Amino acid sequence: MKVLIINSGSSSIKFKLLDMPSETMVCTGLVERIGASASQLSYSTGDTKILKSHDLKNHRQGLEKVVEILMDSEVGVIARKEEIEVVGHRVVHGGKTFSETVEINGGVKKEIEEFSTLAPLHNPPNLEGILVAEELFPQATQIAVFDTAFHRSIPQKAKRYAIPDPLYVEHGIQVYGFHGISHEYVSKKANDYLRLQRSKIITIHLGNGCSMTAVKNRESVDHSMGFSPNEGLIMGTRSGDIDQGVIFHLISHLGYDPEEVNTLLTKQSGMLGLTGYSDLRDIESRALAGDTVCTLALEMNAYRIRKYIGAYAAAMNGLDALVFTAGIGENSSKMRKLICADMEFLGIDLDEDKNDIKSDQLRSLNSTTSKVQILVVPTNEELEIAKQAYRLKMA
Repeated sequence: MKVLIINSGSSSIKFKLLDMPSETMVCTGLVERIGASASQLSYSTGDTKILKSHDLKNHRQGLEKVVEILMDSEVGVIARKEEIEVVGHRVVHGGKTFSETVEINGGVKKEIEEFSTLAPLHNPPNLEGILVAEELFPQATQIAVFDTAFHRSIPQKAKRYAIPDPLYVEHGIQVYGFHGISHEYVSKKANDYLRLQRSKIITIHLGNGCSMTAVKNRESVDHSMGFSPNEGLIMGTRSGDIDQGVIFHLISHLGYDPEEVNTLLTKQSGMLGLTGYSDLRDIESRALAGDTVCTLALEMNAYRIRKYIGAYAAAMNGLDALVFTAGIGENSSKMRKLICADMEFLGIDLDEDKNDIKSDQLRSLNSTTSKVQILVVPTNEELEIAKQAYRLKMA
């Protein structure tokens, strides 16, 4: 069965075609800069790599280009659209309604639209991808996999905020958690590698967006992001944890309106606000050259992560493994070294020689005397979506 995975962002579409249940990747690609004059489509199979420039005004045009290249007479991988039986979609916010993968119908689409107020940067483009895919692949079963679903197991004591009860009961203000598809995938891989029946793992997803999950016995029991994807760690452009009093001060005394505060904290803060750069590679390069501002930003970033490691180890009453994943977690030896520094009291001891070795495989970075395993597990959200979509289709 051919399963097409679509991850539709505000100005991009990631796609991957897999044969299931063999989990064989047929092709993968990315449409980016949608709405700009320099839109690009990258496409790769086992033997072919292509980069094309286009003028794509919207997601419809982007997905039409995806269909074109999938069916291209020279580099395509399918002869007819009907060969694709399932289209799996990543949806960031499922609210209280969706705790499992679901087949998409009118009611599901309505709920996803309503949850756009909770994830305004993510759910609208996710829904747009669904609507366009329904038209381009009318014969396929459309399935939604929610980033929030993995965190449905977080207990009340961890998911509730200390605010009046009706705000939780009637309006759903609580910790939802995000990046759940990634955290679920890498925690499964880590558990399989460790061969533990019962485990206490902290998964650390570090990219432009960053989050951590306490995973106890294969279930999410706490998570650094909360009601929105803005809470928790320092990110590329998001501030992460901040005293809510700062927000009132910005509005009451510095003349900001609420929308300006939202823009400040989600698009102008984090590493960008601290250094002027949102790409960690630029920040690491400047820190290496002696830039003290960038050096401090890296230390702040790692310090925040270490605080969460301590909190989650306490919450689970122990720790078997740290798992690094996503672009920064998998590739930045510098950040892994900063994060694991001065953590001997928890039994975390990084082997720096192992840490410096570049690899795209699951690997262990801890010393032989470390009580806690330190793993790098490459994430594969598209494969996790495909597996869940396939299971639902075959149920």
